[in-house]
Amino acid sequence: MEFVVEKIGMSRTISTSSVAVTLLKIVDTKVCELLDNGKAIVAYKQGKFVNKPILGQQKKYNITKEFNKFSTLLVNNKEAGNLDLSVLENAKEVKVSLKTKGRGFSGVIKRWNFQGGPAAHGSRFHRAPGSIGNREWPGRVQKGKKMSGHYGNELVTTRNDILSFDKDNSILVLKGSVPGYNGAYGRIKVVK
Repeated sequence: MEFVVEKIGMSRTISTSSVAVTLLKIVDTKVCELLDNGKAIVAYKQGKFVNKPILGQQKKYNITKEFNKFSTLLVNNKEAGNLDLSVLENAKEVKVSLKTKGRGFSGVIKRWNFQGGPAAHGSRFHRAPGSIGNREWPGRVQKGKKMSGHYGNELVTTRNDILSFDKDNSILVLKGSVPGYNGAYGRIKVVK
């Protein structure tokens, strides 16, 4: 079963052996239409963006304007309506997929942990990437070469154990960290 989540932030357990935990809020989700193979079209709220296609889907499924995102999820529901959260009460482990923090255009030292050159004695080689290792053949930069560029903002999936689930507030407490900034939206999938 899959759920849309919002990352609240990190904390820790208060005990003799403290454990780092991540708090995720299960986003209020409506099942609009059940498809074959257990999947369903669901609606949830993310931001304020509404355009004409979203208005058309809201009218088609007769849902309120507060739900402005549509997606396909693997659900446990037998009929349209509120999403069934009963699976999370007995779950032990989940896969969490969120986008990492975006760091913009970064150099090779920050992006790939290159060492850099000496800082003094007129070396004139400090934070530059250095040679990229090509001559007349092949006459181009090889694919996958570690160079400066866009760093972060990529989808990363982690496996985390569930420590507890608050059904009243729809808050999931996971052991360890998950990628993304506080307030980031992503998905979780129950593994076992």
